[in-house]
Amino acid sequence: MRYTFVLLTRLNIMQSIKDFFIFCSGVDRKILQECPSDENKYIGIGGTVLFTGILAFFSSAYAIYTVFDNYFMAVLFGLMWGLMIFNLDRYIVSGMKSRGSFFRDFFVALPRLLMAILLALVISKPLELKIFEKEINAELLTMEQEVYQTQESKVNERYQGQIAAYQQGIVNLQKEVNAQAALRDTLSLMAIQEADGTGGSGHKNLGPIYRAKKADADKAQAELEAIEARVVPLITANQTAIRDLQLQQQTDIQNLDRKAYGGIAARMEALDRLGKGSEAIFLANIFIMLLFIAIETAPIFVKLISYRSPYDYLLHQHELKFEMANLEETSLLSNKVKNTVKFDTETSTYMTQKEVEVEKELIDIYLARKKQELAARQLEWPYPFVKRNLDI
Repeated sequence: MRYTFVLLTRLNIMQSIKDFFIFCSGVDRKILQECPSDENKYIGIGGTVLFTGILAFFSSAYAIYTVFDNYFMAVLFGLMWGLMIFNLDRYIVSGMKSRGSFFRDFFVALPRLLMAILLALVISKPLELKIFEKEINAELLTMEQEVYQTQESKVNERYQGQIAAYQQGIVNLQKEVNAQAALRDTLSLMAIQEADGTGGSGHKNLGPIYRAKKADADKAQAELEAIEARVVPLITANQTAIRDLQLQQQTDIQNLDRKAYGGIAARMEALDRLGKGSEAIFLANIFIMLLFIAIETAPIFVKLISYRSPYDYLLHQHELKFEMANLEETSLLSNKVKNTVKFDTETSTYMTQKEVEVEKELIDIYLARKKQELAARQLEWPYPFVKRNLDI
């Protein structure tokens, strides 16, 4: 008894699943009941439509989660998108009708086929991102570092010009000090050489020549001290300005926006870079896209390559009956309107003609009577003013 109950339950479940797949295929159940041999065909088509909608749900849910990072939003929008794709696929499949000519059916189905390919491309892209998620995450790190380096380069370029100007100022000031120090050293060396006899006159003496050279060296030393008194504060100021700019530069670099680099656009760019850098990933990406196109267009191609089945004949017969009945009804209504218009037009024309004839007869009678009255009067007839004297 329990085994029988379980068996019946399973049969009911299987029948419900089968009915649901038939519903997904978009066929007319009443017509399909008359040709049960086509039932398996439309169960398969309905299953394909259903699983396409499920794939669309996962695809859009992953894409929305990547953007909003929220499970509720991902599931809600994914459910809406999946239902929309399911309904659209169901409409595309149910709208296709086999008329027995492949080329005629193909050209009729071509817009639906193009729409199915577009939907396949839209559905496949987020799933491709999920399939290559590990590789994309690694590539995102590289792209993130490139972005950070670009940002840092822009900050460095903004401060580099000012820092270089201050550094060049320090170099110029230091050159002035070094030139004067070199002159001082040269003059001091000449005085020493004059004193010890290694230079100048070649005799050791502290005479007038030595004193003159020593005076020149002392003067150079005084000028050096004056230059240093003037230049050293400027060099210190430039060094302070450089340190301030470098500190501000480091602060700006630390304050750069370091948010995670992993949006949907960034992931698509990373996948594109991976495809350009790896032939294996490029081919895998192409084959995944072709797989989804094949899944999305499978119901349409099944209908195109299938022979005209009993369901197609019955559906055509049903539509033809409705078309002929509608043609008959519209023809009768059109004829009725034409007859009514013709009757009203001809009777109105005939009535107008008769009214004109009667009116003419009345005018003739009236004029004849007037003529008789005028003939009975005794009047002078001054020519040519006859008409003026007539009392009409």
